[in-house]
Amino acid sequence: MITEPTATDASRPSEQTKAKSSGAVNQSEDESGNENRQKNVRRRRRAHDTSENVTRKSARAASSGVGRAGGGGRGNTRRHVEAVTLFEVVTMGRSAMQVVIDDWIEAYATDRDSSLLDLISFFIQCSGCKGVVTAEMCQSREDGDLMSKMVEELDEAASLRYKKFLAFPWILTVTWPMDTDGVVEYPLVQSGPYGRWFHSEFCDFVSVLVAQYQQHGVILDGYLMNTLISLLTELSNSYIRAFRHTCTLAAVKLLSSLAAVALSLSVGTENSQKLYKVQKTKMTRQKGTAQLERIQKKITELQEKRTEIESMMDVIFKGVFLKRYRDALPEIRSLCVEELGLWMKLDSSAFLNDPYLKYMGWTMYDKIPDVRLKCVLGLQCLYGNPLLLAKLDLFTSRFKDRMISMTLDKDNEVAVQSMKLLLLISKTSDDVLSADDYQQLLRFVYSSQRPLAAAAGELLYSRLLNSDTQDDLNEEEEAHELPTSARLKALLRFHQESELHTHVVYLVDSLWDCGGALLKDWATLTSILLQDPSSHGPGLTLAEQAVLVEILVASVRQASEGPVVVGRSGAKKVMSAREKKVQIDDSTKFTQHLLPVLPKLLSKFVQFSSYPDVVASLMKIPQFFLPECPEAENTQAVSSLVAEMGNVLDVHSDPAVLEAAARTYLSLCGDEATWSSTARDARDALVQTWVERLTVLLGDSLKENCFAADGEKTRDILAALKKLRAFHNCHDLSGWSLFELLSPLLSVESSLGGAPPEVLLEVLQCLSYFMLWSLNTSGETLTSREKAVAQRLQLRLFCERSHHCLSHCDHIVRHQAFLGVCDVLTAHSFQLHVWDPTSFGPLAYTPSPRLQRALSSFVCLHVFVGPDCDSQSRVSENSGVEKLEDLHRRRNLLAAFCKLVVHGVLEMSVAAEVFMYYVKYYNDFGDIIKETMYRARRTDKIESTRTLVLCLQQLFVRLKREQESGGGRAQPGVQTFTSIKELARRFALTFGDLVKFRECVVVIHRSGVEFVFQEFSQTPETPTPLYLSYLTILSEFSSKLLKPDKKTVFCYLQKLTAEHVTDLREERWQPLIYYRASLLAAAEGEDAASFVSSGRKPQPPNRSPFSKQKLDGSKLPCPFSPADSKGSKGHRSKFSPSRQERTTTDVDPFSVPLDPPAGKLNTEGSVLSTNHEVDDETVEIEL
Repeated sequence: MITEPTATDASRPSEQTKAKSSGAVNQSEDESGNENRQKNVRRRRRAHDTSENVTRKSARAASSGVGRAGGGGRGNTRRHVEAVTLFEVVTMGRSAMQVVIDDWIEAYATDRDSSLLDLISFFIQCSGCKGVVTAEMCQSREDGDLMSKMVEELDEAASLRYKKFLAFPWILTVTWPMDTDGVVEYPLVQSGPYGRWFHSEFCDFVSVLVAQYQQHGVILDGYLMNTLISLLTELSNSYIRAFRHTCTLAAVKLLSSLAAVALSLSVGTENSQKLYKVQKTKMTRQKGTAQLERIQKKITELQEKRTEIESMMDVIFKGVFLKRYRDALPEIRSLCVEELGLWMKLDSSAFLNDPYLKYMGWTMYDKIPDVRLKCVLGLQCLYGNPLLLAKLDLFTSRFKDRMISMTLDKDNEVAVQSMKLLLLISKTSDDVLSADDYQQLLRFVYSSQRPLAAAAGELLYSRLLNSDTQDDLNEEEEAHELPTSARLKALLRFHQESELHTHVVYLVDSLWDCGGALLKDWATLTSILLQDPSSHGPGLTLAEQAVLVEILVASVRQASEGPVVVGRSGAKKVMSAREKKVQIDDSTKFTQHLLPVLPKLLSKFVQFSSYPDVVASLMKIPQFFLPECPEAENTQAVSSLVAEMGNVLDVHSDPAVLEAAARTYLSLCGDEATWSSTARDARDALVQTWVERLTVLLGDSLKENCFAADGEKTRDILAALKKLRAFHNCHDLSGWSLFELLSPLLSVESSLGGAPPEVLLEVLQCLSYFMLWSLNTSGETLTSREKAVAQRLQLRLFCERSHHCLSHCDHIVRHQAFLGVCDVLTAHSFQLHVWDPTSFGPLAYTPSPRLQRALSSFVCLHVFVGPDCDSQSRVSENSGVEKLEDLHRRRNLLAAFCKLVVHGVLEMSVAAEVFMYYVKYYNDFGDIIKETMYRARRTDKIESTRTLVLCLQQLFVRLKREQESGGGRAQPGVQTFTSIKELARRFALTFGDLVKFRECVVVIHRSGVEFVFQEFSQTPETPTPLYLSYLTILSEFSSKLLKPDKKTVFCYLQKLTAEHVTDLREERWQPLIYYRASLLAAAEGEDAASFVSSGRKPQPPNRSPFSKQKLDGSKLPCPFSPADSKGSKGHRSKFSPSRQERTTTDVDPFSVPLDPPAGKLNTEGSVLSTNHEVDDETVEIEL
């Protein structure tokens, strides 16, 4: 906020002694620093009972001084109120500004010098400066030493900053403390609503100031405006950002106000000239010249005033704009460009010409989006006025390419406004944009940004779809259909020629705002689709009819759901009440029209078997019908629709048609729909027909445990299975006992004449849907234990049959069997957690160990495949699209398996086979594996930590066996030592919060140390442990240990190595040296490598009990309490981090039990006593 003004009072300067200083303080340059501070202190104690700079001598001047706000807005009466400064009046609104400025002008007429100093102080305060303004009179501009005095300097001794500049006839000095120079937030840039409010009020003040100047006739006195322009020009050139920004804004707003004054003078001149011509015609006979002379004199005066105003504007433009439009501060460049567009619009005769337009063109290349945006918005105002287009021809030809390229701007708003600018140009000038330009611009209807696509859609509509109709049409219906048909053909032609997108829904969404009437003309759309080509000329081709059907479906969806398209952003997410009403009205209209017409369309297009997508699109339309529509009570129309849909399903078995039909029946069968009973009966009849037909076909095909169907029967079986599978995905078909009907197909061995792979694929999907529906409705269907046992029996049978299919020769069958088992087991686990114990629910089922191993092996063989594998090499020969599809399938397989681990279906240790590929396949599956680790850690952080340890140990053991085997070709699953070390580093990075995962990190180190030394027996043949190099991998986790835990782990390591002869000078013990160094160096803020290379001995400080340890192991390295070792078993030891009782950053203790890796860790070990303080360097070991 702005503090109290700090300008000090001064006496009125004498006209005879102009060389003396006058203004805020009478002083010389040499002694301005300290005296200014003293005056500032006295000023804060002084009440504002008079003007800011002078004590008024006359009563009138005192009552209407510069710093007073009167009540002129109420009954034109002024009341004396508490005196305020000009800066304070900015906060009082526009009406108070006029009153105070009027009072200031009256004071200016009495004492213009002190009043000008008040105005100067106002602009200094608006810049956020809390310093002092002093003034010194200048006798002449030709003073040779004048420019040498204009300086900005720093007085470090006095901690003050000075700026001295010329505002003729004043030499002004602004003094302010040094610390305020670092303050970034001055009033114009303050965050929140205050900054925006101050900007608006400050601009209003400048405009009111100029308006009142003109009203009182002081704008052309040759003194006021010259001083003000000189002030703003000098301050706008300051390197102080606050001065430069604030005074540049004031200067350009001043020029805008002067442009308005010049415009009013031009209007007055034109009116006077017209009056002169009229009066001259009237007085030709009377020969009276007095009145003509008065009019001519007025014209001359107005022209002279206009000339003076233009001179002022030219001075501001050259002194401020030409320097600041390329300022380093983007806000300054932005406001300069914004005001330049306003000047061209206000006073086109003076500013709308090529010397000024070039600055608009240059700023279109600015690197800041806001500057480019202000430039484009200014050009929109110019191109939107037809009277100004003639002056823009050269500019348009010069910068047209830049305007077109700005539609590709990285800033979305700049791109949208650039498209709207080109739309204005295309509407006003037909020959500016070429055919290639339109081709480039119209492609944006498929943009991912909806505002840009909508602007391009408006350009498309105005260019191609808004043609004039013929005038010689007689019948009203034909006069409507023919223009609509022509526009639709033009739209179809554009979509086919563009060849950019196959989804018409994006084109419809782009045209919805401007061409909604055309797209909502469902009667014309359907009549064109239903008409006979011979009756109205050649008609549409099948390809054009297919696109027109897509347009019809997209328009219905848009009217029902609104502008929310997948893959397109920028749409309005919240609709207003008016928009919701329009949406309901549109839904009612297309439901009333399409409900009786849709069966006719289906009947026409069902015969075109080569266009199943058209039929699928038409089948989607009932999903958007409004159930509350009055036409919904027309049972005959609903019955006709579902009957025709049944005929379509008898003919088509395409997946797109079946999926659309299943979803449509799901929508029609909803409880809130009035036609639900009719739709349910039709659906049940269809399913019953398919089941009966499939029963007969399977009875003839399955003979003596062998599938013996010929090619025709196989096609019929496959068609029936596809229909049942599509409907079972959306509808509960448990009442038809599909499990008993289809499960025998999975029991037939493929080598003994099993079903074809495509049949098995559909059967697996149907059975998985059956099990999912059975589990989902367990709370309603399981009313007795017998039913629960039967459901578990079906679940076991399904898992066994799917397990059998995991080894099928066809990879599609294998993938579906794997996904089906994973989905069903995940759903079963979820139902076990949510079912109500008071009622019957699904019984527990645990997959067999063989199935668990098979699932884990399947993931390793079919997900983590290298470039040398058969499946990957086969895919590498195909296109990039097929590679992405194969990657998508493998990601689905991995995600399904990870769900089993996360939901507890499989043991968490099984995930070790997945975690070991975290680094190797990070680009393809890193996000899935990482999320699995986090989810598993949330479930059980200790068990998930053991899984990470198991993963690293398994990789290390495989590597050692590979090395011992003598080399040869690397076996699958074997990674290099560097890869394993990098994997450990990545695992360590997942432990972010050291306190939260303290116990987990300790488990990792304890397990690693035991893995190396637990079963090691030193002999001359085996002087070092077999897995000693594992300690190098383990050192990656040392940085995650807290300081007390590092000492605990080091103590435990010393205990295990005390029984063995370890010569740390030998090279074979290098991993142990490295690991010990990582524990000790990390405590001192160094890494292990730098600690080892520094030549230090890997031992703790002398004050630690470790320094006196003996190798015979007769003395424990750390003190311990026997009372805390009750839970120990035999020779197995348990250790825990030390308890810290100080008020420092040490965390609370927790105990970590220590068991052999083969057994399960006991997390309920003994806890250290907290009744006594433990020394910072002691670590307790529990035996």
